[in-house]
Amino acid sequence: MAKPYTIRLFVPDGLPNTFKIIDKMNWTGIGLEISRDTWKQHRKRHELDQAGVYILIGYQDDSDLPTLYIGQGDGVRSRIDSHEKNKDFWDKVLIFVSSNGGLNRAHITWLEWALIEKAKSIGRSLLDNNASPTEPKLTESEKADTQEFLNEILSVLPLVEVKVFEKGKKIKVSGKSVSANKKIGVKDTIIVPAQEDGFKNVFIGQNSWYAIRIGGGKLKEIKYIAAYQTAPISAVTHYAEVETIEPYGDGGKYKLNFVKHAKPIGPIKFKGGKKGTMQSPRYTTYEKLSSAKTFSNLFD
Repeated sequence: MAKPYTIRLFVPDGLPNTFKIIDKMNWTGIGLEISRDTWKQHRKRHELDQAGVYILIGYQDDSDLPTLYIGQGDGVRSRIDSHEKNKDFWDKVLIFVSSNGGLNRAHITWLEWALIEKAKSIGRSLLDNNASPTEPKLTESEKADTQEFLNEILSVLPLVEVKVFEKGKKIKVSGKSVSANKKIGVKDTIIVPAQEDGFKNVFIGQNSWYAIRIGGGKLKEIKYIAAYQTAPISAVTHYAEVETIEPYGDGGKYKLNFVKHAKPIGPIKFKGGKKGTMQSPRYTTYEKLSSAKTFSNLFD
């Protein structure tokens, strides 16, 4: 059963986007969040002399998923110094050490292993780690204590906007009645712009579409998705019923999973549409989608 808890955030220099110290009542650990551009300013903190585990976080290769590098060290400062020189992707680092010096090499290696395995199993991030450590052997009591330390880390991360270690809750869509939506004109269909590769490989090939930003108020209403193929086709050509909606990555975007393969529609050509109309997702009703003769009919 989930338990209530409190964390404390201390911002020593008054700039919350550069440096935070993260503490929790009755926890033997302490966390530090440091932005890359202020690493050299804060790297002499005494906490960084200790053994600990750390997570580099950033984005690369135009991916909508954040990239992580998870590591550990007897003294984490030198490890992050090295990454500051050799890894370009990260924007901030989260560091967790013991407040009483209680973590040893076996403990931090186990924490590194457990965080890597957790990130892999959740699948909301990309890992920059080239190899995964094997689970180190701990005594029964040591493993219990280290597991509890890990649990504390995982309870802290969402509160500093790192959600890639928790499984996103899927919203079940398929099977909901849409009769009420039709009566009150709720926009239950999202139309997304899709370039050729993405349309073929994802919309058609994976029966899904992802990295869509959807306002929270619309999540309960979406039931269908349609693809607007960009130039030179410039038309809405396929649609699908949505089965589930789930968080994608760590930036407030979502993945829509289809009930079955997308079906052809129209095509509903862009001719007559206002310039810039389909530079981002748009909402309409399934009724309009299924009856539209021209592009403007979708949004009348």
